[in-house]
Parts: sequence; structure tokens; C-alpha cells
Amino acid sequence: MKKGDKVRFLSEIGGGTVTGFKGSNIVLVEDEDGFEIPMAITDVVVIGAEDYSTTHVVTSKGASPQKPDGRSIKAMMKQGQDEADPIDSADDEVDYSKVTFKKPVEERKGGNQLSAYLAFVPIDIKEVTHTRFESYFVNDSNYYIQYTYLAAEGANWTLRSQGEVEPNTKVFIEEFGREELNNLGHVAIQMMAYKREKPFVLKPVIDVQFRIDAVKFYKLHTFQENDFFEQPALLYTIVENDKVTRPLVIDAKRLKEEMYHVEQPDKTRVAKPLANVGQPVAKPRTIAKRKGDEDVVVVDLHVDALLDTTAGMSAGDILNHQVSVFRRTLAEYASKKGQRIIFIHGKGEGVLRRALVNDLCYRYKSYTYQDASFQEYGYGATQVTIK
Repeated sequence: MKKGDKVRFLSEIGGGTVTGFKGSNIVLVEDEDGFEIPMAITDVVVIGAEDYSTTHVVTSKGASPQKPDGRSIKAMMKQGQDEADPIDSADDEVDYSKVTFKKPVEERKGGNQLSAYLAFVPIDIKEVTHTRFESYFVNDSNYYIQYTYLAAEGANWTLRSQGEVEPNTKVFIEEFGREELNNLGHVAIQMMAYKREKPFVLKPVIDVQFRIDAVKFYKLHTFQENDFFEQPALLYTIVENDKVTRPLVIDAKRLKEEMYHVEQPDKTRVAKPLANVGQPVAKPRTIAKRKGDEDVVVVDLHVDALLDTTAGMSAGDILNHQVSVFRRTLAEYASKKGQRIIFIHGKGEGVLRRALVNDLCYRYKSYTYQDASFQEYGYGATQVTIK
């Protein structure tokens, strides 16, 4: 075998002209397309005038030969690499639509107490005054939860989202801009919890309403670090450790009734559970009157006397609530000239007292005020007289 000899391949179809050798075992063969193919010397044979082109391809036994397409073996090999191998048999096909296995839900320790939150997350926390927001329903329990998320439009409600949330997961509700904040001023969450394929403790159906303060969405400190998102978020607690948290919407009429109602003890009556679980209810307060001074009304403004819980409320929210109780009390007794009211605000850092004095100086200029009796109330009380 020497350069210029015509050869054909033994192990595959094709052939060409010997152009050189590489070592003692490799021969370089140039096909009709000008490609130089290295082949083992034992895989080629010198031929005469035989047609060694790659166009003689026999498809299968008993089939008529295909018309030559003029391609080299290298081109045909490349095509074979680009094409996916066909499935050998219909028996090898798998119908994945029939696969129904699903990994069991993993429960965590302490997750059998129901906890759920409504979360608002800024998309770009660095541009809090311009960014859009995402809302999520967070299920931090071992229960499945069916929920509905609604927004009030006057006396009517609009469904914004509903669905099922798997245990210990969160689900995206919607993305919205600041133009939508006015539509989210009054929202409600209704939810039902259950487990699948196992017994569980029945949880009550929950219906909670919130007032969403649009101003908060313009303040960076509103969004806090949390356990559910990598970025800061604003969380409204729906239920936590099986306890339905007080929503941030206050029923003014009911609050007023609770504030000024002194209930007489009745040992024969059995206390009834509160109706409308999840509805806003003010913590009952006793408006005391001192002996020998029955015309004095005493109002305790300490937060633990006004609210059952402050979860989800900032210091500013708490102060605003205390001041609103102060104003409603003065409005209630506005027609009773000479009425004395003792507001117990505590000493602390004096923030609440300064807020009350500011109101008395500008809103209620005609009313007189002074420090209340130290012997009766200590340093943290102010007496206001209606004029």
C-alpha cells in the first residue's frame, strides 16, 4: 500500500485515495469530498476500478437500494449524531400521565398549632417610595389551608384570590402598585384548616378583617426581617399558635360600648364564649369611681388595659390607638360641664402624656387639666375637667 492507491473500507461503507501514513498502523484516506480520514491499515483494502463512493447505501435486507444522495460518510455520520435515536419498541414507552406517586408531606415539630400570615413584600426595598409590591399567604403549620382573600368596596366585597396552601409553605397572591393601595384599605381573610390521609385536631373556621394603612408602604422601617422571606416584609398575623390575633380594624361603636359599660356581677350566670371569632373586640375595661368622689371618671390608657395583644402593631400604632381612646372619651362627656376625668397614662418616657397635653392645648383649649392626685394614682395620671 502506497500513496495514490485506491482503497475502500472494510468495517464501513466508503473509501478514497491514500494520502499518507501516520505511524506504522494508521493510513490517511482522502474521500471524494476532500476530507482526510485516519483509518487502521487492517480496515482498508487496495482496490482497482471499484466504485468506492459512499453513495452505495443499502437500507435493509430485501429493500430496494435508495437513490444515492452524493454525501460522504463523514457527513452521514454527522447527521446520525444530530438525530435522536428512535425508541426501539412501543413496549419501552412510559405513560407518565399514569404516575400518581407524591412525596408525603413532612411535618415539623410544633407545627400542629395553626399559624398563618398575610405578607406584603417590596420588590425593590432600596426604592421603597417607587417600588411595586407582592402579597403572599404564609402557612406556618402542618395543616393544609383553604383560603379566600377579599377586599371591601364600600359595603360589598371583591374576591382577589383563593386556593389551597400546603403545610409549611407560602403561596404568591398578586403583584400590585401604589395605585392599588386605596383598594386594599379594608381586606379580609377567611380560612379552613385540615390534614389529608391522617386524623387531626379540628380547627375552627377563621374570618379576620384588617385595615391596611397605605402610609406604611412609604416607610422603610415598616418592612422588617422575618423567617419567611429573604428580604424585609410587612406581616399581618391572621392566627398564631392557634390564637386568632386581633385585627387592626376597630369597630368604633362596639369599642365605645365596651369602654363605658360597667357590668354588674351575676354569680348565677354562666359566661358565654365570644361570638364572631376573629372580629375586632376591645378589651373590657372597668371605669372606676372613687369613694366620696363619684363624679370622677377614671380611664386607664395603658396598652394592656386596652388591647388583648399588640402583635403586628408598631409603637406608633399603639400610641395612635391610646390617643383615639382619649379623644373618644372626651367626646362622650363633652356635654357634661364640670365633669372630671382621670386619664391614667403611666410615667414611662412621657410620650403618651405629651401627646395628651398637645391635644388639650390645641384641640380642647377650653378644658382645664392638671396632674391627678399622687396619693390615688401616682405620678402617671392627668385630670381633665370639661368646660
